[in-house]
Amino acid sequence: MVLISGVEAQTEGGVIDALGACFYGEMPIESARARHGSFDGYRLLRHGEAPPVEVHIVRSRERPTGFGEIALPPFAPALGNAIFAATGRRIRRLPFSAAGLELATLGGA
Repeated sequence: MVLISGVEAQTEGGVIDALGACFYGEMPIESARARHGSFDGYRLLRHGEAPPVEVHIVRSRERPTGFGEIALPPFAPALGNAIFAATGRRIRRLPFSAAGLELATLGGA
């Protein structure tokens, strides 16, 4: 049995949520309103599409002050920069799929 800490679980969840948002997180706006009235039409990353996530925790003497979804906000810019470094192609808008990228082309499912 593998034990996982709350920090590891939060980080893994944040990475998976962010990856899904990078490729499927579109919320179309029509007449100044979100077209979807709820999340039933919002595409999430499926289990089989999720890559393995490694979490490395750096020990510190500082007092912990919370964690939350800290992995989610920097993910899209970091992935965009990685895509640019690998391909020379700069993508500046989400979802990345609108630019013709698919999760499978990045080593996903």
